[in-house]
Amino acid sequence: MECKEIYFAGGCFWGVEHFFKGVTGVTSTTPGYANGRFANPTYEQVYKDDTGFAETVRVEYNPDAVSLATLCRLFFMIIDPLSLNRQGEDCGTRYRTGVYYSSEADLPVLEAAFAAEAERLGADPVTELLPLQCFYSAEEYHQDYLDKNPSGYCHLSLKTFAYLRVFEKVRMYLAEETDPVARMAEIAAIVHEGMKFFWIGFYRVAEESAAAGKHTDAGRPQLVLGPFQGPPACLRIGYGRGVCGTAWKEARTIVVPDVEQFPGHIACSSASRSEIVVPVFVDDGQGQESDSAGTSSRHVTAVLDIDSDRLATFDAEDAKWLELIVSL
Repeated sequence: MECKEIYFAGGCFWGVEHFFKGVTGVTSTTPGYANGRFANPTYEQVYKDDTGFAETVRVEYNPDAVSLATLCRLFFMIIDPLSLNRQGEDCGTRYRTGVYYSSEADLPVLEAAFAAEAERLGADPVTELLPLQCFYSAEEYHQDYLDKNPSGYCHLSLKTFAYLRVFEKVRMYLAEETDPVARMAEIAAIVHEGMKFFWIGFYRVAEESAAAGKHTDAGRPQLVLGPFQGPPACLRIGYGRGVCGTAWKEARTIVVPDVEQFPGHIACSSASRSEIVVPVFVDDGQGQESDSAGTSSRHVTAVLDIDSDRLATFDAEDAKWLELIVSL
């Protein structure tokens, strides 16, 4: 199949280009200037912030290897979609966020991605969604800038690039495997290896409770230990008990900077200092894995539990990436 193209404006184009170069299925990336008011702008002109141009990266991709929906989802992972004309320390209209399309056929996919992000945020992104009016490649020294200058400025964190590598490896290894326990085992191993967390694993809602769809506390339902990496852990956790049981009950990701400050914390290991727990959802109607936007018919079928032996290890960035990974 022929390659397709999409244009992402996400702040400084050095980091955006370097990020998308790491996505399997992306065949080419080109930093440049999009949707301004005249032809062939220079960086010095765009830097004045009165030309209408946005620093933008043209991403060419093989749709057989990566979907436009996945690319758009990844784009939202690296921007603050509620920040107008600012990303990181970069401020000005040239650093505004946007998705610019050259084919009207892409619009329904992009609109769905924007709607899912609005639902996740609880607010509409200020990110532009517009047809591409013009695009001019940036000067040669901007191309592959972070490859040429490994210690150069980038508004994206090292954690972002580490999670991208993990996500890509998970996407590759899971491929067409359908067994959920095998998929959990692979994810636990890949995230443990890539992020060096103290403990990572899944707790599964016991089969009898998943089938009944009930939330009782008389021996069922319980979370039962699934595939994990790390020292021995608790075998079973009750509904609403500890961080895992609470994340299951409330069907939301919970970040705990200090586990000793969490009411009812279950100490499976005295070495655990901070924790994040991410629910895994299925759809009640079809029993299929849901995307992160989900629907009101979803229920929790498992949780991903990650512990650190350091305080305050996890934040909103970890939550976003881990929610994306478990959506696979």
